[in-house]
Amino acid sequence: MIRLFATPIAAIALLTAGMSGALAEEFDSRDIMGGGPNFFRSGVSPIPRTTVVYTGTYAPGTIVVNTAERRLYLVLPNGQALRYGIGVGRDGFRWGGVHRITAKKEWPDWTPPSQMLARRPDLPRHMRGGIENPLGARAIYLGSTLYRIHGSNEPETIGQAVSSGCFRMTNDDVTDLYGRVSVGTTVVVLNN
Repeated sequence: MIRLFATPIAAIALLTAGMSGALAEEFDSRDIMGGGPNFFRSGVSPIPRTTVVYTGTYAPGTIVVNTAERRLYLVLPNGQALRYGIGVGRDGFRWGGVHRITAKKEWPDWTPPSQMLARRPDLPRHMRGGIENPLGARAIYLGSTLYRIHGSNEPETIGQAVSSGCFRMTNDDVTDLYGRVSVGTTVVVLNN
């Protein structure tokens, strides 16, 4: 039994010993088993995207955000939907309503709204698009609101109530959704 566990541990030790300095600093054996700091670096959601049976009354092509479930549904034909895990607004920042997508941007710049800057004066006044940008790889703008469906460089927040009202997805999931919807798509936000 000890031999069974000794082989993988020895392989990990050899792997880390043979790495260059910079690469070895980023390696954490917990990443192999899960839970280390680089475990989600690939952008994979802790809540996998999946096709589900959908019995709602919304037309195919509609996005339905269920803040209580912390899930976003893209309604498909034939009683199905693509279900994505999302991060939602924390207490006091959740909202509901019906809007349309008014814009879509790849690697968007971020300018925090004045309301956010009043709460967090330490934030930058503007950030160019890129991997470190809080809006992630894609942003889908909702009507005349300040809110978006956007990517995140913090995939561990998916399934949590953490935002100031926007809906966070992993960069992989938001890129997938972005390619499936267009400006004018109806977005229904259910806040139960």
